[in-house]
Amino acid sequence: MLLKNKKKRSGGEVPTASLPDIVFMLLLFFIVTTTIDMDKGLGMVLPDKGESVEVHKKNITNILVSASGKVAIGSGGDIRIVDVRELKPIAKQLLATNDKMIFSVKTDSRTMYRVYVDVIDQLKQANAKRISIADPES
Repeated sequence: MLLKNKKKRSGGEVPTASLPDIVFMLLLFFIVTTTIDMDKGLGMVLPDKGESVEVHKKNITNILVSASGKVAIGSGGDIRIVDVRELKPIAKQLLATNDKMIFSVKTDSRTMYRVYVDVIDQLKQANAKRISIADPES
């Protein structure tokens, strides 16, 4: 009986000599093609420190935000308390009557930041270009 000489076949091997090159190329590809979202913040241009400009009182509307989140808007003796969501239509109406209107936002030092940002957002949505940020009251 003749026995055939059987060769033992070993399992297939994956060549790993070029594996670091492939990993490096993939890493480089994902670094180059990935975009990173940056927080844009409020997107306001602030004047230089110490710069002041005289403004006529009819061109200023005061917005006061209390520590509890209540918002008062008005100028002179005509001040009313409104909800934050009501600021946009009020600001649009004021801008329609006076395109030079400046909105002066003043908060209490204990006002939650979220309410403050909501007020600024409402003014921005109303296309208010002149927003003055006053120092918070202590």
